[in-house]
Amino acid sequence: MNSSELPAQFASELPAQFARTHRYAFGVPRGFTVSRDGTRVLFVRSTAGDDPVSRLWLYEVGGGVGDGSGGERGVERMLADPLALGAAGPVPEAERVRRERAREASQGVVSFATDDHARVVAFAVSGALWTVRTDCGAPRRIGTPGPVVDPRPSPDGSLIAYVTGGALRVVGADGTGDRALAEPEGDEVTYGLADHVAAESMDRHRAFWWSPDGDALLVARVDTARVQRWWLSDPARPEQPPRSVPYPAAGTDNAETSLHILRTDSSRVAVRTPSKASEHPSAHAVSSNCSKHSDHSARSGNRDAAAWTDAAFDYVLRASWDAHSPLVTLQTRDQRSVSVLALDPGSGECRLVDQQHESPWLGLVPGTPARLANGTPVLHRLVDADTAGVRVGDTETPPGLHVRAVLAVGGGRVWFTASDEPTEVHVWSLTVDGESSKSAPVRLSQGPGVHTAAIGGDTVVLDSRTPDGHTVTVLRTGQPVGQIAVLSEEPVLTPKPRHLTLGERELRGALFLPSWHEQGSGKLPVLLCPYSGPSLQLVVHARAWWTVVAQWFAEQGFAVLIADGRGTPGRGPAWEHAVHGDQLTPVLDDQVAAVRAAAELFPDLDLERVGIRGWSFGGYLAAGAVLHRPDVFHAAVAGAAPSDLRLYDTYWKERFLGHPDVQPEHYERCSLLAHAHRLSRPLLLAHGLSDDNVLPVHTLRLSSALLAAGRPHTVLPLPGASHLVAQEDVAANLLNLELDFLKRSLNG
Repeated sequence: MNSSELPAQFASELPAQFARTHRYAFGVPRGFTVSRDGTRVLFVRSTAGDDPVSRLWLYEVGGGVGDGSGGERGVERMLADPLALGAAGPVPEAERVRRERAREASQGVVSFATDDHARVVAFAVSGALWTVRTDCGAPRRIGTPGPVVDPRPSPDGSLIAYVTGGALRVVGADGTGDRALAEPEGDEVTYGLADHVAAESMDRHRAFWWSPDGDALLVARVDTARVQRWWLSDPARPEQPPRSVPYPAAGTDNAETSLHILRTDSSRVAVRTPSKASEHPSAHAVSSNCSKHSDHSARSGNRDAAAWTDAAFDYVLRASWDAHSPLVTLQTRDQRSVSVLALDPGSGECRLVDQQHESPWLGLVPGTPARLANGTPVLHRLVDADTAGVRVGDTETPPGLHVRAVLAVGGGRVWFTASDEPTEVHVWSLTVDGESSKSAPVRLSQGPGVHTAAIGGDTVVLDSRTPDGHTVTVLRTGQPVGQIAVLSEEPVLTPKPRHLTLGERELRGALFLPSWHEQGSGKLPVLLCPYSGPSLQLVVHARAWWTVVAQWFAEQGFAVLIADGRGTPGRGPAWEHAVHGDQLTPVLDDQVAAVRAAAELFPDLDLERVGIRGWSFGGYLAAGAVLHRPDVFHAAVAGAAPSDLRLYDTYWKERFLGHPDVQPEHYERCSLLAHAHRLSRPLLLAHGLSDDNVLPVHTLRLSSALLAAGRPHTVLPLPGASHLVAQEDVAANLLNLELDFLKRSLNG
């Protein structure tokens, strides 16, 4: 059987299914919240794999099998259906932006929040505020003076805090007493909304936190007055005005974020955080009236091109409020130092809990810092060059166990995800009190895969993605008592990766070959499909949308290789730090090493016909591959590629490349524009014209530079598409157009 005899479904059904199911994401339960007593699990999920409308669900945990109670297994119950509520309507602009930062493509109830005992649930649909109780009753709409964003009940469920028009307001759960606790002083000020950098690059999507007593909130005030404005329009809709986007590009001013304690009696206290990191920790124990930072251009700092530093605390990295006090983590502009501060909600003064410094940057384990019930902090710890871990009092996670995230703390236990092999992520727990204070971590998840969990009481909701698919298992006292249904569609073809360890750097790779190909029967053109950038790992022992797409390309006659090189997560700090000062050369070198090593193992790979495709950082890598290594790569598809890294945001580019005014050579080395004249291979550039993460200016300027150099190339604009291409027809046809381009370029 050869590629011309493939079933027609491979050429037609999969792109349509891929787009219709939004990368197989519809019908997948997510956002799990477990009640403190472990009896209730809340989540959102649509009703089928092609249904884009998410509903709010309750899973009531039963006694189940294996616990000796003889009770029934748990049952699911829908709590809120936005279609039944008649809540269809436009999404408020602030909510649209929040969803874009979270890469949220579903409609309906896409997020929710609960009180401490998961009895009162608040959510917004099309800007309307709704509440529902998990013990009885139907959803109830609560009137508000404007469209609602991010509603959150107080711990006792009596009040709901929310944001509208940039103001932080509260209303009684019974609909009475709506009032503003803080209103914006100008058009560029918001209370309770995360700024662009926090949501896009720091993974902090929240900006207000209730006190345990429900009488106050810790609230972030964001002022974007000094942030440069970019204007984003849709050329396909010239009748619509452009929208202003405050976008802090590398080297420019960030939004000014200050913290405030807002009490429900309308009193207010400004939090007095330090303005910059100090070499003397005791300096943090006294207040420093620096709610507002000085202008960045006036700061002092090390301007040595080899070692730019900036000790000003530009970033509110984390915040929370537990039974002890508010806890805030600040990070310096150069991202080398963090300080964890405990706040006095009465005075606004702060006390140093922990201070850490790491070069070339410090990336905290997500979920840290946190505190046990007795106040013991759970902190990030650098175990060695290859391992990040956590420290709880005198107890530390061991070398070789790379901690990915802290999931929950309760009593004397910490639950976290970690890897002892980069291609797998498992759920672990660590007991840190009593006689077991020095006990080793215990693994909860079994079998190859990427596992995570939500925890409440003695209930663990184990969310597992494995080579066979996706399951969600409810455990109680360590025993399975039921499952939450995953309703996503099964792909029309099954990925069959061969997991490889490649080259001297032991790069993890996955090779996909056509199901019809017989070894030795002929040469196959090679297609690399990397991301290979920070924060995303593709080579894992789990079925994912990108493995399905890779198999689809393989069935068209390609040998498809995915490889994770230096800079990707999962292999420790030294591996990630290897791209400091140059985000292109080492990453590209690893892709070259991977494809050559794979060809040694599988001689049917034709190294005279090698293509590469990618999106975002993967698109940047694809374009860089044909510019710098045309001896290896013969065609490329580059989607949403950041061509000039000075035009990407402060947090994500200064971390890797420093300040563009101080270290311009780092940006020049990594620029695609500077090397456009080198193009000698076919290159397809695709970009959504409504992308406010990697703005279309990147592709337009790269195309302009290529045109000025007389280098032929193809540009595919995607009107109305953002960084996440969600339109069904566009997403489906984009795959087919990529396939056609690669076939023509490699086989012509």
